[in-house]
Amino acid sequence: MKLDILVLAVHPDDAELGCSGTIAKYIAEGKKVGIVDFTRGELGTRGTAETRDEEAADSAKILGLHARENLRFKDAFFQNDESHRMEVIRMIRKYQPEIVLSNALQDRHPDHGRAGDLANDSCFLAGLAKISTEEGGEEQAAWRPRLVLQYIQDHYIRPDIIVDITPYIEIKIKAIQAFKTQFYNPDHHEAETYISSPEFFESVLGRAREFGKSIGATFGEGFTSRKLLGIEDIFQLR
Repeated sequence: MKLDILVLAVHPDDAELGCSGTIAKYIAEGKKVGIVDFTRGELGTRGTAETRDEEAADSAKILGLHARENLRFKDAFFQNDESHRMEVIRMIRKYQPEIVLSNALQDRHPDHGRAGDLANDSCFLAGLAKISTEEGGEEQAAWRPRLVLQYIQDHYIRPDIIVDITPYIEIKIKAIQAFKTQFYNPDHHEAETYISSPEFFESVLGRAREFGKSIGATFGEGFTSRKLLGIEDIFQLR
């Protein structure tokens, strides 16, 4: 299946926190969107790999994703090396996205920046015809997305572009809350972590309000780009 947007996320719930409003927006507009998670988040303090699998599936239904896969890389110990790049290249060629959204290039969690670099490098390499990959026993064609953006996560990074997600904030909230072992849930009694406090959840909404305010909207999601972005019509800008 060809996707319009492919989200690459190192942990199940990264996409939900960083760009689920944007995902919901473009699915509502008829675009095909999928997520490939790199790890199962098995080193997370709360929950298990199995509960994260279930929560990711629940979130996929809320968002209306067209595809969601997990590469089962080793949480915290994956590398931006040949073997891991080849797996990500295979996914990029499988789904042939026009746009890729990936982890922040630097952040509080060291996995995020490493995954952002892995995604960026793999997107470039996926366009090289002399790199051979197979899917289902068939040779894959080279494919390079035309645009790679990084969603902003825990650390504040000044965005290069902000997407108005105001009509989709409730879907974003529900998609995040699908990860009930990870985020604030008064019925869940495991030890509190940095991301499970009510204050963390409020900070996610606060960030969305901050980005929205910057473009005259109520809620927004910010993205960075390693390259300059162009537009044909400046009247489309706010």
